[in-house]
Amino acid sequence: MIATGGTAAVVQFLARADDEVPVTIPRVPARDAAERELSKPMYREHEPGLFQRALDWFWERIDDLLGAASGVTPGGTLGLVVIVIAVVLLVVALRLRLGALRRTPATDGGLFDDRPRSAAEHRAAAERHAADQHWDQAVQERMRAVVRSLEERALLEPRPGRTADEAATEAGRSLPDHADPLQAAARAFDDVTYGGRHATPDAYAQLRDLDADLQRSKPRFDTASAGGAG
Repeated sequence: MIATGGTAAVVQFLARADDEVPVTIPRVPARDAAERELSKPMYREHEPGLFQRALDWFWERIDDLLGAASGVTPGGTLGLVVIVIAVVLLVVALRLRLGALRRTPATDGGLFDDRPRSAAEHRAAAERHAADQHWDQAVQERMRAVVRSLEERALLEPRPGRTADEAATEAGRSLPDHADPLQAAARAFDDVTYGGRHATPDAYAQLRDLDADLQRSKPRFDTASAGGAG
């Protein structure tokens, strides 16, 4: 693209050439002379910069792409716009349907939050969630009640950051008859908390029954000692 000043200079050059060069000058030498004149720095400083040329090229490619897409899309450009809007609406609908994306941590987090509560408090919270049919929260609180109850009975040593799996494994040493149900309860807790799954009323009922059985059970310290010695 030649600026207005460049155009005037070309006109002046051609006027000088008309006075000094016979009209019979061949075409190629005249063209070469014009190119030499336009190659001077005074004309190049009016050319668009590298960034502007790259930006122009980018928008030309976008325009070509949209033009090609509209050519194969029913309804042309309007049809393409409708398709884009439909895709956006589909993404929004999926987002609302599936809820927030949950990132599964590489390792399980702690079983309890920062505020310590008693087993009775966890049981009461679990029952409130169950009454509202919030089974995920009910399973979580009942599992916390199970572990806290074992800590209160000195069957588990209170330890910050303990996971549900670790608590089930440790408790299973002194309560071997309940080792498998404890592992199942830990898996249910992990599935709800980290796996993105939803608890069922049956899962909560099993955990509630396990909590009641554990409160009536007696530990077998000989088994725990043998396991520790082994």
